[in-house]
Amino acid sequence: METINEVTTLERGEIAVITLNSPPVNALSAKVRNGLAAGFKAADEDPQTKAIVLICEGRTFIAGADITEFGKPATESASLFDVQKAMEDNSKPVIAAIHGTALGGGLEVALCAHYRVAVPSAKVGLPEVNLGLLPGAGGTQRLPRIVGAAKALEMVTSGQHVPAKAALAMGLVDELAPEGDLRNAAIAFAKKVLAEKRPLVKIRDNDAKMIEDRKHPEIFAEFRKANARKFRGFLAPEYNIQCVEAAVNLPFDEGIKVERKLFVELVTGTQSAAQRYVFFAERQVWKLPDVPEDTAILPVAKVGVIGAGTMGGGISMNFLNAGIPVTIVETSAAALERGLGVIRKNYETTAKRGRLTMEDVEKRMGLLTGSLEMTDLGDADLIIEAVFENMDIKKEVFGKLDAIAKPGAILASNTSYLNVDEIAGATGRPESVIGLHFFSPANVMRLLEVVRGDATSKSVIATSMQIAKKIGKIAALVGVCHGFVGNRMLSMRQRQAQAILLEGAMPWDIDRVLYDFGFPMGPFAMSDLAGLDIGWNKETSKGETLRDQLCELDRRGQKTGAGFYDYDEARNAKPSPVTADLIEKFRAAKGVNVRSFTDEEIIERCIYPMINEGAKILQEGKASRASDIDIVWINGYGWPVYRGGPMFYGDTVGLKKVVESLTRLAKEMGDEWAPCELLVKTAEAGGKLSEL
Repeated sequence: METINEVTTLERGEIAVITLNSPPVNALSAKVRNGLAAGFKAADEDPQTKAIVLICEGRTFIAGADITEFGKPATESASLFDVQKAMEDNSKPVIAAIHGTALGGGLEVALCAHYRVAVPSAKVGLPEVNLGLLPGAGGTQRLPRIVGAAKALEMVTSGQHVPAKAALAMGLVDELAPEGDLRNAAIAFAKKVLAEKRPLVKIRDNDAKMIEDRKHPEIFAEFRKANARKFRGFLAPEYNIQCVEAAVNLPFDEGIKVERKLFVELVTGTQSAAQRYVFFAERQVWKLPDVPEDTAILPVAKVGVIGAGTMGGGISMNFLNAGIPVTIVETSAAALERGLGVIRKNYETTAKRGRLTMEDVEKRMGLLTGSLEMTDLGDADLIIEAVFENMDIKKEVFGKLDAIAKPGAILASNTSYLNVDEIAGATGRPESVIGLHFFSPANVMRLLEVVRGDATSKSVIATSMQIAKKIGKIAALVGVCHGFVGNRMLSMRQRQAQAILLEGAMPWDIDRVLYDFGFPMGPFAMSDLAGLDIGWNKETSKGETLRDQLCELDRRGQKTGAGFYDYDEARNAKPSPVTADLIEKFRAAKGVNVRSFTDEEIIERCIYPMINEGAKILQEGKASRASDIDIVWINGYGWPVYRGGPMFYGDTVGLKKVVESLTRLAKEMGDEWAPCELLVKTAEAGGKLSEL
């Protein structure tokens, strides 16, 4: 065994074996590239070597590029293209032996081998689109030449991981090896290649599928149309499509130039920077600065949920999906029956769509027990209260739980605004109380705000974070304040949207700007969807606000066919002349001097106060990191991932610009809109919020 460098070894012989070992995932760092380039050169020059096998140690093949090198100055190391050329132009057959995952640059390397062998558990793919990128080392040009344009489009724009069996069927892999015996199988395959005198297959030279695809240029227009909603706002999917078009219509070397040009545009642009930032933020969010990694985790084998309404039912489904038994408690038989029925219906709908079997449905429902007695929660390890958002009611529930729950049980409130410390004060065990703020629909939305109280024990915090991961959530640990992180910042946007409406913009103007910014919908469309009558009382309403007046006209949102917008039978919205007239009269009654707004002004007024509120949250220590705040907004409120979250976006537009805008706003509307101390100091120092 010959050591090429610290990550690569070469075993010489008729079948030379180049072994890569660079934990944890054999990423294509400078050391790895240097070792591979030197290894292939040495094997090619060795007269006794007839064929070469590339194999990796550890849990995976080459998992992809080393993204920590992105944006850093180039080194004098071998480039990925050098490695690929050393493989593709080798005078001897090169066989890539794949286990684990061959993703991104890993698959691009494997595609430069003349043949590929994989174990059945292996997966391959080009997931660069998820980092706002495209495969920059020939992936968009070689892949279509094997699988055809249609399948290549699907793979590069979704980033899907293709199992080995499917990869074999589409020609990405030449042979499956027995699980656990990849090395011997790859060597045997190499000997078969030699015995059968198989050619050195260069994917780049195979244009058969490209010639066929040229007869169907409509593939691209149809694909764009079918995915327009999913790709909205993102550059990377469109650039990937353009690269596959180039593969079909241009010679390989010309297609590579297109790929390279578009890759450079993406890797130096703000969208990819944002998506790479989010990639790391989603890993960082689990690291708790003051909760040691060895903190004792409490067992959670059984869960209790109080309330079988929309939230309680959705919360229960998360645990049932993870195989954890749930007892759900309601105050009336009718409410309990209705709640259990909704859960079953949700599962049966999923089964009809083919994502569950009826056996799966019955297995989940078999883990669910309905009850009218809170005392039935006495053996639960975790009890989640999901009742009406009212402090007195919640304190009453927790007072009862204190007498019922077993010692050491975690008592959690699914509150979205209320003070967790005050709720904990209703018990004699505040160290066991925590906030678990699920987002609606709770069985679908990915975010969970874990709200630590002043007395919450570190074991309860660590267990809550771990259980969040177990039920498939991304959890952000936050402190107690009104609205926590997400809703506290949302209130700033909502207040400004209402102010802009009063000053001269129409709801559909504001919604359009925020939709174009990347949100799924604007604040007024969102209000119509939720229902304008939430918290509104017909008996006490005095028409003091626009919402009051709309509700008094029975314009309560989508459910009544009218709110800020008018809706047709399919709930398609259109601007309402009734609402426009109501707004104009409301402004006149208030004596407002109406003015027009540019799109940029609407963004500044709605978004910059959110950035400021996020900085206040950091200043107060209610979030551990700016990136945690961004994770909350991306996963709970539809903030476009290609803008990286509110804090990252503040850095993108420039903190000095944000401070100047907020200073002007404070002069017009009051000191509460003034930039906070942390924001001002960071801007003056030329720093970045996203690094705090």
